[in-house]
Amino acid sequence: MAGHSQFKNIMHRKGRQDAAKSKLFGKLAREITVAAKMGTPDPAMNPRLRAAILAARAENMPKDNIERAIKKAAGTDGENYDEIRYEGYGPGGVAVIVEALTDNRNRTASDVRSYFTKVGGNLAETGAVSFMFDRVGTIEFPPEVADADAMLEAAIEAGADDVASSDTGHEITTAADSLAEVSKALEAAFGEPRKSALTWKPQNNVAVDDDNGEKLLRLMDLLDEHDDVQNVYSNFELSDALVAKMGG
Repeated sequence: MAGHSQFKNIMHRKGRQDAAKSKLFGKLAREITVAAKMGTPDPAMNPRLRAAILAARAENMPKDNIERAIKKAAGTDGENYDEIRYEGYGPGGVAVIVEALTDNRNRTASDVRSYFTKVGGNLAETGAVSFMFDRVGTIEFPPEVADADAMLEAAIEAGADDVASSDTGHEITTAADSLAEVSKALEAAFGEPRKSALTWKPQNNVAVDDDNGEKLLRLMDLLDEHDDVQNVYSNFELSDALVAKMGG
């Protein structure tokens, strides 16, 4: 019976992993379709589409899925998505930005609002917290493509603003309007990046206690699970104790 129980647990876990991957692929495909529809279907001429494809490849999304999502942009299936940015405050006064692609504004707004309320936060007007963030370009490479000095030198030469290198990789920050140019220069030197996208970078991080930290992680999970939510940004900093408790 123990073996059977273990097998069932493995199957259930695999089922959850498969469901999570399916949900992620759906979000990635939606971004690819929207990017292709808003511009040209050629990623070499469409930076947003290029970024969406890189994100999909980083998650091992099959090539057929990517191509199907691009072709869908030229179709007449009636699927139209609105880009919406929600802004709000989580527990402890933490600022949160939520980017969504939705075909039903009312549904998405209602769901996002309810998630904030569940953890003791509140949704605010657009612009309420985004001033605490900078809109920047972010480019990421795996650690093995170069050492920290070589990456820093190349990034400065390409016109980047900042580089952070660690065991997990290199993260290059650029001005938003320089992203495509810097990304192209670094790709010529190091190959295809694993990420090249516009992001919201907090100007300052807010330390929170463990209770609020757990509520904020719950909020992040709820938002991440929602089909319409593409990206979530926040300015909170977890305590070392909570990170250790999470196994980090």
